[in-house]
Amino acid sequence: MPLLRLLIRLLPWVLVIVASVFIWRSFKDLFKDEEEPAISVTYNTILTSVEELGKMELVRYNFKDVVEYEKEVSRYIPNSKVVLIVAGEAVGCVDFTKLEPGDIVFEGDSIVQIALPEPELCYYKVDHSQSKVFSKENTYFQDAELVEESYKYAEQNVKRAALNSGILRQTQVNAEKILKPMLEEITGKRVVLIPQRRIQNPEMPRKL
Repeated sequence: MPLLRLLIRLLPWVLVIVASVFIWRSFKDLFKDEEEPAISVTYNTILTSVEELGKMELVRYNFKDVVEYEKEVSRYIPNSKVVLIVAGEAVGCVDFTKLEPGDIVFEGDSIVQIALPEPELCYYKVDHSQSKVFSKENTYFQDAELVEESYKYAEQNVKRAALNSGILRQTQVNAEKILKPMLEEITGKRVVLIPQRRIQNPEMPRKL
């Protein structure tokens, strides 16, 4: 009899344990899905890591040139002329701060597609420490002004020379060589780089 009474007392607890196990087995998959990290967490982490790179310099062009700057003063007197021996440089880069959420697309579990911003000319400049005035003619006491103008002209010439030499194309090529392994290290996935495309709204005609 004491054993029977003990079993009767334990019966509710046994039923509670059995019911708990049944409920847990029935709903554990639902709880498991809620605990799994959403893909957006990984996505946002990748986007933040890439954006932190900022403007990444991918190619540098160095130039050495002789620049002749001639300025007409008057038809009655000879033109002013300054000749420079110029050293300059131009740098191509990719600006990761232009990335937007839609530019990173996951394809399955192993591939991420990143739409890179267009390569750009980061900066161009004359290296004054490696440049000098070779000659000046007919400056008419305006030496400093003419030299300053000639250096500004030389700087624009560095820009033209860089663009004509294909610096933007080389920046794009180097993006594949340099950025792809780096981004694969950040994402832990195979990275496919494509050009970033932006749809620009057409300009509205001005009201007359």
